[in-house]
Amino acid sequence: MKVAIYCRLSEEDKDKRHVTDDSESIQNQKSMLIQYATEQGWEIYGIYSDDDYTGADRSRPEFNRLLEDAKHKKFDIVLCKTQSRFTRELELVEKYIHGYFPIWGIRFVSIVDNADTENKGNKKSRQINGLVNEWYLEDMSENIKSVLTDKRKNGYHIGAFALYGYQKDPQQKGHLLIDEEAAEVVREVFTLFSQGYGKTAIAKILNEQGVPNPTEYKRQKGLRYQQPESQNSTLWRYYTISAMLRNEMYIGTMVQGKYGSVSYKTKQNRPRPKETWYRKENTHEAIIDQELWNTVQRMLEEKAKPFATGKTGIFAEKVKCAGCGYHMRSTKTKDRYYLKCATHHIAKDACEGAFISVKALEDAVLSEIHRMSKEYLDIETLEKNLKLDTDIRRQQEQCEKKIETYQKKQQTYQKGISQAYLDRVSGILTEKEYLELTEEFRQGKQQSEKLMESEKKRLTELTERLEKGDERGKRILKYINPEFLTKEIVEELIDHIVVGKKSKETGEIPVEIHWNF
Repeated sequence: MKVAIYCRLSEEDKDKRHVTDDSESIQNQKSMLIQYATEQGWEIYGIYSDDDYTGADRSRPEFNRLLEDAKHKKFDIVLCKTQSRFTRELELVEKYIHGYFPIWGIRFVSIVDNADTENKGNKKSRQINGLVNEWYLEDMSENIKSVLTDKRKNGYHIGAFALYGYQKDPQQKGHLLIDEEAAEVVREVFTLFSQGYGKTAIAKILNEQGVPNPTEYKRQKGLRYQQPESQNSTLWRYYTISAMLRNEMYIGTMVQGKYGSVSYKTKQNRPRPKETWYRKENTHEAIIDQELWNTVQRMLEEKAKPFATGKTGIFAEKVKCAGCGYHMRSTKTKDRYYLKCATHHIAKDACEGAFISVKALEDAVLSEIHRMSKEYLDIETLEKNLKLDTDIRRQQEQCEKKIETYQKKQQTYQKGISQAYLDRVSGILTEKEYLELTEEFRQGKQQSEKLMESEKKRLTELTERLEKGDERGKRILKYINPEFLTKEIVEELIDHIVVGKKSKETGEIPVEIHWNF
């Protein structure tokens, strides 16, 4: 018999010499289980060990590898210290221990609580263990929430990692100390912005200096930080600078609770309203003095996106670079406004970059709207080009005819069922003949009902397409030959715009408009 040993430890390991080592608790579990397997005469197929994971975490890597190997019947037995080491969720107990494992021919054994699926008599005990563990998870979740809420209200830092610029105080739990190496970068960011440098320009300066961004900095310091798997994730970006400049943590105010968990059974979080955040002033030493902070906040409020039509900008969040796919950033040179690739201007090697003046983009969009206005000005031409008349209306008529045919068939089948009943009462049909005949009628009726419902659904879809097409025409006609672009026109008509790099041969800038219709 081949046995797979599974170990798990949920608490943060304090007895590790290195992050890749096993904790002593895991080592003890392994020793106990290996000894037990040896005494039973079982061959150890492999040891699966999840260190620092909760019993409610379904994304445990070794746990999922164990299930995959069990599915392929690579071993005969799963051995754990307790059932709760395998899972604390009653749902997973039923799904795997009582569900899939018997189908896969896998026996489950846990030593301490004496769970063994080979012993049919203790199934209720395993279910009770699962129920107790489920209650434990729920109660523990509520208790932890209560404790953490109290700590947040009192200004104790409870995050797994300190904010960039700080480090956890090894002498005082929940307290932050300044990390001078990172704090220097934070001060530089605030100072540069106060001197008039834009967020993209600051990101570019830091990238050119080779300064690792916050994520990369944590990784280099050996912290077990999950680095986002995104393109150029080691680069400083506009958004990172923007978030830093508005973070009150840098003036000594502890701000927590921006996100809240969806459920104790998942690690998914969702944003919480700003009024529900926990704020506590003077909890740690400030990196940025109040005067510089006030200057930066005032500049952030006053600084408008450099578009000719106001603060929001008619193309805000609408224009993307064809090279990297990121939204293009706005900039101003003298009295002219431009859009530029965010990636290229923070690291030139990362993207060849796109660049276009706002005026040129406005002209390109207006020109296309004018072309469409001229093309679709005539309603008949509009319907012809949008293929809303002949084809769709013909399909509608076909659907209506099919629906009428299926309705007649249903009536015929229903009459047949009624006539068969009369023939059975009159003795013309035997009971067996009556049942066979009516079953055929019922099946025919059901089939015609399904076909009729399918055609009704298709008729609805065709009607919606026709109405959508009419709406498309109305949208275009609503904005015939505008003299200038407005935010309303852009929002109504355009989903997004893709801008490419200027051609060296023709001097033209590729502009691809994706409409909302």
